[in-house]
Amino acid sequence: MELTQLKGIGKTTAEKLEQLGIRDVMDLLFHLPLRYEDKTKITAIDDLQGFSHAQVEGEITHSYVTQGRRPILVCEIDDGSGNMQLKFFNFYYSQKIKMRAGLKVRAFGEVRHGMYGMEIIHPEFSLGEDQPPLAETLTPIYPKSEGVSQKLLQKAAAQAIQLLQAGAFELDELLPAQWLSAQQLPTLKAALIQVHTPPPELNVNQLMTMSHPAQIRLKIEEILAHFLAMHQARTAIQQHQAVAMPISEADHQAMLERLPFELTGAQQRVVAEIHQDLAKPMPMQRLVQGDVGSGKTVVAALAIQAALRAGKQAVMMAPTEILAEQHLLTMRDYFPQEQLVFLSGKIKGQERAEALTAIAGQGNIIIGTHALFQTEVVYRDLALVIIDEQHRFGVHQRLQLKHKGKQHDQLPHNLIMTATPIPRTLAQIAYANLDVSVIDELPPNRKVINTVLLENSKMPQLAERIRSACQRGEQAYWVCTLIEESEHLRAKAAQDTFDELTASFPDLKVGLIHGRQKADEKQLVMDRFKANEIHLLVATTVIEVGVDVPNASLMVIDNAERLGLSQLHQLRGRVGRGNRQSHCVLMYQAPLSENAQIRLQTMRSTNDGFEIARQDLKLRGPGEILGTRQKGSMEFRFSNPEQDAQLFQQAKILAADLMKDNPEVCERIIQRWQHQAGELAKV
Repeated sequence: MELTQLKGIGKTTAEKLEQLGIRDVMDLLFHLPLRYEDKTKITAIDDLQGFSHAQVEGEITHSYVTQGRRPILVCEIDDGSGNMQLKFFNFYYSQKIKMRAGLKVRAFGEVRHGMYGMEIIHPEFSLGEDQPPLAETLTPIYPKSEGVSQKLLQKAAAQAIQLLQAGAFELDELLPAQWLSAQQLPTLKAALIQVHTPPPELNVNQLMTMSHPAQIRLKIEEILAHFLAMHQARTAIQQHQAVAMPISEADHQAMLERLPFELTGAQQRVVAEIHQDLAKPMPMQRLVQGDVGSGKTVVAALAIQAALRAGKQAVMMAPTEILAEQHLLTMRDYFPQEQLVFLSGKIKGQERAEALTAIAGQGNIIIGTHALFQTEVVYRDLALVIIDEQHRFGVHQRLQLKHKGKQHDQLPHNLIMTATPIPRTLAQIAYANLDVSVIDELPPNRKVINTVLLENSKMPQLAERIRSACQRGEQAYWVCTLIEESEHLRAKAAQDTFDELTASFPDLKVGLIHGRQKADEKQLVMDRFKANEIHLLVATTVIEVGVDVPNASLMVIDNAERLGLSQLHQLRGRVGRGNRQSHCVLMYQAPLSENAQIRLQTMRSTNDGFEIARQDLKLRGPGEILGTRQKGSMEFRFSNPEQDAQLFQQAKILAADLMKDNPEVCERIIQRWQHQAGELAKV
């Protein structure tokens, strides 16, 4: 049913509602309230409690405007049980005239303790003896966007509920009646009516905390749709063939003997899981999670070896040029006999033409950035796709690369790697269509990095520490968050910091690296830093992932409060790669916001990537951590993967039962909840 069939919604309003994901009346029903206001009763002034919302009714006894820097309209009201003040900071002269002594007023808002007793600031109010009847249900407050008022949403949703109650359109119950009864949950129709128009006797506390049975009923079906879509995607991929690429024990051992280190137990386990997948004639769909420095690159190399032995191509895509270049250098060490090809957006002209020719011809290992999936890139025989730091790519970018290797009914094997630890519960939800491997062990020589917080004003003490560390033969990073000075941000520019530090440390060699330098310029700086020809490297966050300099033992992050937890953890992981005790200094500009305080304290208190990820999830939400916010698959409307962990478990079991007993219902559940579920789950 179209939105324009509702009263008060024309074409322009319908277009604005579409920005909220509301395309028709059914979407409107599933646009659930964030919270509720209770306008079903009048509270006596004497019974009011601070920090709560209430509706009062009384007579205006006194009305005046305070004189001062900011005039305030004050109305004192009395209801016989007590008196209080209504205050208006923004008011019209006409409003002052209207609100005269002797008039009856009804007001709703948040009650506070003021200097002269209870007060409500900027209440909703109505004047006069003939007040409208009290609301029969709690008043829902909906998520809204610019150009869409709360009143409009409330009226539209109320009309949708009336149509639903009148049977104007079908809303099929898709969950088994027996299961709903066992869980003591209402039907979908009853749940929607209760959530949009809850009677006052409903448990308001449950509604506010999203734990009412009606809300749980809706959450369960939303989560169920997610698991079913993921399963559908996995099944669809398993219908495709892939080239079986078994690796012999002799080849595997020969590669291990060439490595300058021994694999940890966790690395050995993950490599065995990957080899098992690659030996099958169906596409591998595996996520490898490993904390910073756990050694994911060598695991990728051992997967690439299987593709090479089968005479196929392997491609490795990274989100930044510097990380892609790092992978190129590492893979050259591992595969000195193979033809490696590098492609990024900055490679132009003749060099690009040569790279494209090599990819279509003799190139065996192709490494690069998002340039790898552009239209003119044609692969000779792509059988393995490795995506590093996959959450940094858009959903559809990842799909494009995967389809590059599609031949007839064959798909390439797919290996996803991330150093952004994702809490286990979230990984099981987000990657229900993937097999998940975790490298949960760091190499034996890794020491815990000591992290300290330092206000910007204490810079002189830090300078001495840097000098003494460099004089002992150690090296340091100084990370800035901007390349150039900005009037809007407090962060210092890398260039200015480089100039300042060069002047402050005439006895040390200071280097500079940032994303706007040319590839060969960046490489030269990194080579000199690795060779210990540069003592202190001033860098932007281009060094966030992939840079490996074992002698660097001190990391300073300037304006650390501007970065997210995941980014701070990645940057800190650039030190502590040798056998020296390493330190990370998080410099900040006071005062800090509450979120910034939590982030910095979390960094100081733990080095555990999974604990950091849990905090990150609380602060940012799942969509941002998983890189789905760009195109929206993991943005649950009502469910929260952390708070509703038990519901996710229930939904997973129910999904398995429905796929076995009612497969025809599964598709309808997916369609109801996820417009894009099919495409997004293929990633």
